Amino acid sequence: MFHATLQQLKLFDAVARHLSYTKAAEEAHLSQPAVSIQIKRLEEQVGTPLFEKLGKRLFPTPAGEALQTACEDIFSRLNEVATRIDELRGEIAGPLRIGVVSTAKYILPHLLGSFLKAHPKVEPSLKVSNRSRILERLDHNQDDLYILGNPVEDREIADHPFLDDELMIFAHPGHRLAGARDIPIQALRDERFLFRERGSGIRETLEAFLASHGLEITPYMTLGSGEAIKQAAMADLGIGMLSTLSLCLELDNGLLTLLDVSDLPIRRQWRVIHPRGKQLSPAARAFIDFVQTNAEALLPVRRLQRPAAP
Repeated sequence: MFHATLQQLKLFDAVARHLSYTKAAEEAHLSQPAVSIQIKRLEEQVGTPLFEKLGKRLFPTPAGEALQTACEDIFSRLNEVATRIDELRGEIAGPLRIGVVSTAKYILPHLLGSFLKAHPKVEPSLKVSNRSRILERLDHNQDDLYILGNPVEDREIADHPFLDDELMIFAHPGHRLAGARDIPIQALRDERFLFRERGSGIRETLEAFLASHGLEITPYMTLGSGEAIKQAAMADLGIGMLSTLSLCLELDNGLLTLLDVSDLPIRRQWRVIHPRGKQLSPAARAFIDFVQTNAEALLPVRRLQRPAAP
C-alpha cells in the first residue's frame, strides 16, 4: 500500500490527461520542475514508473493507466461528497467548471458576472476552446457544464437552450456589395472568404451553408479566432461569418457592415449541455436556471435591420 497525497494525485491526473508535464504545470499554476518532483515522489511510493517517454511523446505505463482509472473514481466520489455537503447546507457554493466555445466569450462574462453577484460563494473556472476540443472535454467529463452554439446530436446529453442567436456574413464598409439588397449567394463565389480553423462550430456552419447552395469555397485565410477574422475584414482582406452578438461594437462604430445575403441569417440557439444522467452540483443547477431565466434580459439579441432600399 502506498500513501499518496491528494495534491500528488491531482498532478498525476493532470499529466495523464495532457500527456505533458508542461501543460499539467500550467493547469496547476506550478513550475514544470515542481510537477516533475511530485510525480517522481509518487513513483517512489508506487514502486514503479508511471510514465515512459518514447521519442518526444509521453505515455502512461500499465501502472500509470491503472492509477489514472483510480483517480477518475476518487475525484468523482469527492465531487459527489462536496455536492452532497452543499445540498445539506442549502448553499449554492463551491466550484463551477464550465467549458465554452470561443464565441461564447462575448456572452458568458455578462451572464457569469450577474450570476456571481447573486451567488458570491461559487468559484468559477472556465476553459475556452473551439467546438471539437470542448466536445473532447465533454467526452472525458472534465467540466460540470458546457456552452455551445450548435446542437450536439451524436452524444447522450441533456440540452438546455437559453438564448437565440443569428449568424451573418459581414465585410469592410467599402465592400462592393455593401448596401446591396437580397444578394444571391452565387454572387459571393469569387469572394475571399475568411474561415475559422477546422474544429470550429462556426466554420462547420459556414461550410454547410455554402455547400447547400452548391458552393465549394477554398478559404482565402484560415484564422484561429473570431477576433482575428474581424480584424482581417476591417483591413478589407475578405469577408467572414460570425454571430451578430460578437459584431455589435464594430457595426455600431462603422468598422464593419453586414451583407444582405439571401437565406441569411442562420438562426441558432446558445445552449448549456452536460452528459445525460450526470449528478449536477447545486451551483451547476442554479447556473442553468439563471441563464434560462435571465439571458434574454441581460443579452437581448440584436435584430439587425436590412439595408434601406435605394
